[in-house]
Amino acid sequence: MMAAPVDEPLKTDPRSDQELIAAINDGDSDAFEVLYYRHRDWVVRLAYRFTGDRELALDVLQETFLYFVKKFPGFRLTAQLRTFLYPAVRNLSIAARRKAERFQSDEDETGTLGVLTTTDPAVSQDESLIAALEVLSDEHREVLLLRFVDALSLAEIAEALSIPRGTVKSRLHNALACLRHDPRTRTFFE
Repeated sequence: MMAAPVDEPLKTDPRSDQELIAAINDGDSDAFEVLYYRHRDWVVRLAYRFTGDRELALDVLQETFLYFVKKFPGFRLTAQLRTFLYPAVRNLSIAARRKAERFQSDEDETGTLGVLTTTDPAVSQDESLIAALEVLSDEHREVLLLRFVDALSLAEIAEALSIPRGTVKSRLHNALACLRHDPRTRTFFE
C-alpha cells in the first residue's frame, strides 16, 4: 500500500508545532494538516508497537487525530506534541487490541506461535533483540522504547506516562541492566 503523496508545502512548513496549534486555534485548517503529516508516521509506528497489527494501528491513527481535532478551538500545548499524543495513542491501541482479541481464538494461535519461535535454529540478531525485549515487563519495555526509539527525554517520558522522573530513570536503568545480562543482547553493549 502506497501512502498518498503529500503536497510539498505541507512537508516543508517551517512553523513549529506551537505555531501550527496557534494557527489552528485561529481557524487555519491547513495547519492541522501539516501537524497530521508531520506526526502520522510516528503515531502509526507507536500504535503498531502496542497492537502488533497494521490495520489496527491505522485505526488508532484515525482515532488519535479525531481525539486531537476535538480539542480545538482553545487547545494549548504545554509540552511537545508527541508527549501529549502518547497517552492517547497508548490507550486507544490497548483498547483496539483488546477489542480485536475478543473476536479471535488466541489459545490455538499462541500455542502455534510458541512452537514456531522456539524451534527455529537460525535466529537473526533482530529477532534476538525482539525476543529479549519481550522478556522485559511492559513498563520497562515502554520506557526503553520511548527513550531510544522515540527519542523522548526523561522529563517527556515522565509526563507522557504520568509517573515521576525518578521512576522513569529506575525503569530505564533496570531495563538496560536486564538487556546487558541477556546473552541474546550482550553484544549490543560491548
